[in-house]
Order: sequence, then C-alpha cells, then structure tokens
Amino acid sequence: MSDLRILQLGKFFPVKGGVEKVMYDLMCGLSEQKIRCDMMCAVEGPSEDVVINDHATLIGCHAPVKLAATLISPAMICRLRKICYTYDIIHIHHPDPMACLALYLSGYKGRVVLHWHSDILKQRFLLQLYKPLQRWLIKRAERIVGTTPLYLEGSDYLKDVQSKTVCVPIGILPPVAQSERAAALRSSYGGKRIIFSLGRLVPYKGFEYLIEAARLLSDEFVVLIGGNGPLHTDLQDRIDRNGLQDRVKLLGFLSHDEVSAYYEACDLFCLSSVYKTEAFGIVQIEAMSFRKPVVATIIEGSGVHWVNADGESGRNVKCGDAAALAEAIKELALSPCDHERYAAGAKVRFEQMFTRDRMVKNMMAVYGRTE
Repeated sequence: MSDLRILQLGKFFPVKGGVEKVMYDLMCGLSEQKIRCDMMCAVEGPSEDVVINDHATLIGCHAPVKLAATLISPAMICRLRKICYTYDIIHIHHPDPMACLALYLSGYKGRVVLHWHSDILKQRFLLQLYKPLQRWLIKRAERIVGTTPLYLEGSDYLKDVQSKTVCVPIGILPPVAQSERAAALRSSYGGKRIIFSLGRLVPYKGFEYLIEAARLLSDEFVVLIGGNGPLHTDLQDRIDRNGLQDRVKLLGFLSHDEVSAYYEACDLFCLSSVYKTEAFGIVQIEAMSFRKPVVATIIEGSGVHWVNADGESGRNVKCGDAAALAEAIKELALSPCDHERYAAGAKVRFEQMFTRDRMVKNMMAVYGRTE
C-alpha cells in the first residue's frame, strides 16, 4: 500500500466548502500514512505547486473564468494529460464538471474512484450539458464513494450502479478548543441557554424557520447564527419585525477560533436546513466533537438525519417546521438528564464514526478493494 500513488482531482483551493475540506483532509491523512497523495484543483489566482509534506503536493491550475459556480481551467486539462500516467488511482470528487472534463480528455487508463458528494441540484442548465460526461464518469469509476448510505441510495443517478457504491462518512480533526473565549461568551449572555447554528445565509439553510422557532422559546434562550450570505438583510428584517433582537443574533463571519469558541459555549447545535443541497452537514460532526447535542432536520434524499442519530446524538424533526424545531430544542436543553445523555451520545458517535483517522482508514480499504 505504501507504494500506491493517488491523485485527488476536484474543486478549487483554498478550502471554501465541504468538498474541498474532504479532499484536503484525505490528502493530509493519507500522506501522513506515507501514501503518496497529491491534490489537483483549479485556482483563481496564479497557479503554483505547494509541497504539503514529503508525500503530498497541492497542484494548482490557473482558472481564468468562472461559469455557473465552476472554475474553468484549460491548464488543468494540459497538466493532467502530462502527469496522469504516474498515478495508480485518480480519485475524483463530484460535482465538478471541470475535473470530469479534464479526466475525460487526459487519456488516463488507470483506476478511478468517484467520490459522490451530491447531485447537481441548482445548475439545471449546466446539468443538461454535463449529463453525458456524468454518465461516462459513473460508468468509468470502479468504485463510487458516498458520504452517507441514504444519499447513495436516494440519488437517481446511482440507482443502476449500487453494486459498486460504498459509504465512507466524512471525518474531521476536532477543532481546537477555545475555553477562555467560550467562558467569556457564556458570561456575556448572562446564563441564557445558547443555541448555535452556522452556515452561509442562503435559502437551503432554512434559517427563517430557526428564527421563527425562537418566537416559541422563552427569554431564557438565545439563538446565535454564524455566517454571511445574501439573505442577511432579509433575516435581520425578520428578526426586527418580530421583536427578537434580544433572542436571535446574526453573528456574521466567524474565524476558525471564534467558531470553536461558539461550539464550546453553546448548549446545543441546530441545523435547520430544508433542501437536499445539504447532503451531510459537516457542522453537525464539528458540534458533536465538542460534546454538543444536535437538533437537525429530516430532508428527503439527504444524509443529514443519518449523521445525527435521532435519540442518540440529538433529535431530528420535519424540515420547515418551526414548532418542531422549538420543541426539540426545549427537550434537549431544559432537562439536565436528557441533555447529558444526548451530549454523551454525540461525543461517542463522533469518535466511533466521524474522525479523520476513520475516514482515512475506510478510504484505504476502498483503494485496496478496487480491481
């Protein structure tokens, strides 16, 4: 296995979202096991190669154009054609039409592992153009990796290839604790029960339902929502119209250290997403790593409610239902016994299923099983 050479092919760098984070964490984790694992991705700035360690290099390919949230990088096509033959496996992350096109044009004859993070849901026009390539990629791949069994089973595009799918849940290194900052935050909210949520302020996150749920909670609760996005003004208007300024706070952008402090300070974490665009919800496992119970939503076709085991690490409720969110929050936060049970369950579930070491170990098994 130590002689294996892997190239991960996918989205842009630096890390801006879940797919890129999985790529980077896999590269680091595999390379620490002395397995050669490089990562090729499109970059909007100048292209350069960055040596991560003795067994990993980040290969950046300049992308002069961005179209429908996809970086267009002719340089990726040229670079991949030159070096693809030096790798035993190309591990491609989907959705990324640019990476798929580069692989198609590379002439690569070796083994391909396809990491299916999500279906293409928003860019319908792009999907119509991309479908022939997507069909080719699904057929070309020897193994198809999904982050939850529910998403693998629920994707219309994978129904005929279930025999070559395998679930490898996302795993992370726990964020670094920020105990002093967390204590200061708890003090600043005067002993209130802190409900924390985190994500871009976009429609699929369902933050309007979390704000509505706050209307159904008593003054002993405060809901804190971290992140920026196009819905900031609309959400703040909703807070102001309902007189919830003391009960709901939009925190804006948070640094990594600030995010850790809020995870540590909160009583529980809430993921209120409403669309299948939320395929996994990495924020849930980050909260679990801090021993925090989770309230999440049941989204048809998504793996969110598989990540948060109902009755074990938290509660899952119908999406788009503010009253159900409020009831679950009260159940987890108001009873010390229930809170402790769910907190302990969240930590155990994280350690058993969602660590980076486990993700790397599972992926090594996938590489070993491909023929």
